[in-house]
Amino acid sequence: MTDPGTRRAFVGLGGNLGDPRRQLESALGELAALASTRLVARSSLYRTAPWGVADQPAFVNAVAELESGLAPRELLHALLAIEQRHGRVRDGTRWGPRTLDLDLLACGDVQLAGAGLVLPHPELARRAFVLVPLAEIAPDFFVAGAGRVRDLLAAVDVGEVVRLD
Repeated sequence: MTDPGTRRAFVGLGGNLGDPRRQLESALGELAALASTRLVARSSLYRTAPWGVADQPAFVNAVAELESGLAPRELLHALLAIEQRHGRVRDGTRWGPRTLDLDLLACGDVQLAGAGLVLPHPELARRAFVLVPLAEIAPDFFVAGAGRVRDLLAAVDVGEVVRLD
């Protein structure tokens, strides 16, 4: 990183309503335009089976790596604003269909357990739809309290994660 006031942050992107590919590409552009933030890398897009609630369309997922001067909560609020611009309604339903989902996966080595934000993301180490694209761009990233991405990936079933052309 060039600025000591910045952090390496990873954002998981997903969606399965409307045109998910277009929505993820648009969201990636919006991430790149965030204040005090630079898009460093982005994964390919992946088609993935629904997680949690099986009776819904397949998802399209990706991961973005950012270098950001925003504090974790500021970054989270920016992600929620992007979701809202894409028609995301947060009504308390978990794991259901959505136009766009942006999850703050990790912010450097920050470990945080507060209301509305837990870092690193508590489910990161168990979700192939996050680990596959994350490993594409940052296989050696060490997830605080969990381990290296490549090692976490080796422990999950990746059979339903398909890279899109």
